[in-house]
Amino acid sequence: MDIRPILSTLRRHKTAAALIVIEIALACAIICNAIYLIDRRLDHMARPSGTVENEIVRIQMPSIDERDAAHRKAGVERDLAALRAIPGVRHVAAATQIPYGNSSSTTGVRLHPDQVSDTLLASPYLGTEELLDTFGLQLVAGRRFNADEFIDSSDLQGGGDAARTPAAIINRAMAERLFPGENAVGKQIYSMGTAAIPIVGIVDTLAMPTDGTGPGDATMLLPVRNYSNGINYVIRTDPAQRREVLEASVAALSRLDPDRVAVNSDLLSDLRDRYYREDRAMAGLLVVVCIALLVVTALGIVGLASFWVQQRTKQIGIRRALGATRSQILRYFQLENFLLATIGIVLGMLLAYGLNQLLMSRYELGRLPLVYLPAGALALWLLGQIAVYWPARRAASVPPAVATRSI
Repeated sequence: MDIRPILSTLRRHKTAAALIVIEIALACAIICNAIYLIDRRLDHMARPSGTVENEIVRIQMPSIDERDAAHRKAGVERDLAALRAIPGVRHVAAATQIPYGNSSSTTGVRLHPDQVSDTLLASPYLGTEELLDTFGLQLVAGRRFNADEFIDSSDLQGGGDAARTPAAIINRAMAERLFPGENAVGKQIYSMGTAAIPIVGIVDTLAMPTDGTGPGDATMLLPVRNYSNGINYVIRTDPAQRREVLEASVAALSRLDPDRVAVNSDLLSDLRDRYYREDRAMAGLLVVVCIALLVVTALGIVGLASFWVQQRTKQIGIRRALGATRSQILRYFQLENFLLATIGIVLGMLLAYGLNQLLMSRYELGRLPLVYLPAGALALWLLGQIAVYWPARRAASVPPAVATRSI
């Protein structure tokens, strides 16, 4: 079909055409960035912790009120023995932190003892002997900790060469960042003191308790029992028994010391749900915004197309009287909408890039991948064709005699 009549008609209806173009441009700019943000949120929520989340419960207890380190250690060992005795408990360990916990500690890691700046920051998991099994972590290289490698945190006090951690198991992400293309097992790192820490094993995945730096977090397991801070008792059991085991564990600890009340007691899966609650809410809100924009854009196209059909009834009748078929009238309006949508989409892509630059400068958002632009363009082209179809079909259904009656 000749495009010249369409351009001539659009020049006579500049305001209406400009409204559709602006509406599509704004929708394209906002939707492209919104879909990108939704994808980032979904990717964030899909972050694996590396643990057997559906088998783990956590009880966070206050520190044992003993000044003497030996008494605190005895109290924790007493608690662990009571928890192991509960039916259904497979493994139990005391840990300084857990994935999706409400706090996270980090420590600098260096490759040389005289290095001034840290190579990276890592989050250390300090725990008792069964922590590896309780988390359900899988070694991809190296070995587990030996029994004689476990020490108490009090042994690290004082700093200097006396502060020595016997071994470390690190996650794959940390190994690749420290020793890219090399086997990290057998290498040494320097952290939590000046003495070298040999890397004895690598686990596939172990996420930081909080993931402010994304999925490539560096974490390490250290064979260090910490009795001085608030204690996380991590318990592994059958998924169907988690709530029963959790209630029994809280009751068992209460019987040992009625004055110590659990600070938190949770399923790890519930902790994950709460941790990503804001991400789910934000993703849901952005989905609603995208749907609302698409609906408003579609209604605008339908409304203006219907108005144009009404205004051009005589023109349509003349074209029908001159031999234009219904399919030709239908294609006329669809091509007209396609041209307007294309102009709006081109402007929308430019606006999308500008909006992304603003978000990058204000909120440290990543650069908008180019793949989202053609995806948004395709969606709006399709939306435009669907929205204009019904007004165009009504126009094509107007009999020539009716359309030209007043001529």
